[in-house]
Amino acid sequence: MMPLWTSDEMAKATGGNAQGVWNVNGISIDTRTLASGDLFVALKGDNRDGHDFVTAALEKGAGAALVSSVPEGISPHAPLLVVDDTLDALVAMGRAARARSAAGIVAVTGSAGKTTTKEMLRLVLGREGKISASAASYNNHWGVPLSLARMERDAAYGVFEIGMNHEGEIRALVAQVRPHVAVVTTIAPAHLEYFGTLEAIADAKAEIFEGLEPGGTAILPYDNPHYARLEAHARACGVTNILTFGSRDGADARLLAGKPDGDLQMITADIRGKRMVFAIGAQGAHIASNAMAVLLAAEAVGVDVVRASQGLFGFAPLKGRGARLFVGDIELIDESYNANPASVSVALGLLQGARPKAGGRRIAVLGDMLELGSKGADLHRAIASDPAAAATDFFFLCGPQMRALWEVLPVSRRGAYSELSSGLNEGLLSLLRPGDVVLVKGSFGSRMSVVVEALKARDAAMTD
Repeated sequence: MMPLWTSDEMAKATGGNAQGVWNVNGISIDTRTLASGDLFVALKGDNRDGHDFVTAALEKGAGAALVSSVPEGISPHAPLLVVDDTLDALVAMGRAARARSAAGIVAVTGSAGKTTTKEMLRLVLGREGKISASAASYNNHWGVPLSLARMERDAAYGVFEIGMNHEGEIRALVAQVRPHVAVVTTIAPAHLEYFGTLEAIADAKAEIFEGLEPGGTAILPYDNPHYARLEAHARACGVTNILTFGSRDGADARLLAGKPDGDLQMITADIRGKRMVFAIGAQGAHIASNAMAVLLAAEAVGVDVVRASQGLFGFAPLKGRGARLFVGDIELIDESYNANPASVSVALGLLQGARPKAGGRRIAVLGDMLELGSKGADLHRAIASDPAAAATDFFFLCGPQMRALWEVLPVSRRGAYSELSSGLNEGLLSLLRPGDVVLVKGSFGSRMSVVVEALKARDAAMTD
């Protein structure tokens, strides 16, 4: 088997100087997850310099290290590639990996659902051939080139998540990915602090069309109020293959029904005139909607849509993104990874649809939705009027923005409020009783995983 990269290939791609002759079979930026034979990339961040870990990486078995300077104490015979800037070199490697690949490439962006959609595509396309896809939420200025540089030579498919919080970021990243298919999951209030309006967010997401390969396909959310704006951007970029998904009449992939069935969701859909019934291993209207986009994307890269739908049976909600588990005598819906107004509404819908056991209640533990700018307080306050929120028995809230919601909640539905997520644990744990269903949701910076871990620790303590 050919290695992922040879020293000669990397030197040519980056313009760097290779010290020795070597091969690598993977790429890592973290010594904690580095595998033997990986290239260790010494990236420089705001708080940490990867060059401080080069010695540890080589001792752990790294095949080589990508550096902009040789750290003190490194052997003159150590396998190194010395470049001017390690991030620029990683970008160059990503571009080179994309250039040598014959894979069908899908890029995914949107205000919510990017990672879930990417993972559904990984599952569906991976049944058809070798696939490379972004790890976790590696969707930024270093995550995208890292994911591209990791793409295997003989991959049949590539799926890459593209994120942003400022204008121009997607433009730069999609120029590296050069997808054959571009998916926009939705446009919703996220990063309003930086953009100000939903229209501006739509414009920024539409940058993804600028990198589409000639003859490529754009897949757009037909139900979204900003669909026409996205379509206009796509056409302005010369995109003629535009497909749509949603529940409205006229969508190319139209969701007709999604019904819970145990841990599954039974979907009835019309995919470009073909009526289909299939199961997804996760519940929620957002999952069903994103599945419509997945089927269109799979078909656009040559996969039979019926086979693609069958693959969705094996999908399960992701950690922090809707994973459901029983911790002792309660059910936990773990949505702790991120939040914006649209995804909070969806999560409350999941809680509303949950069925507590005898004597159980529905409890929402919510942390601040961040980066909403001047509209933050209003958007947090508006959660109280969400129809799905009416089914929640108690709210536990944390963060300065969530105080706006706390102030408009009826006293009878107030669980506890705290500035920090950790401040909720004592009150929440003392209130719980068998049969409760608990939703935990908040932006990553709200650290809602602290609550999830407290619930798991309670379960462990009860079983000791």
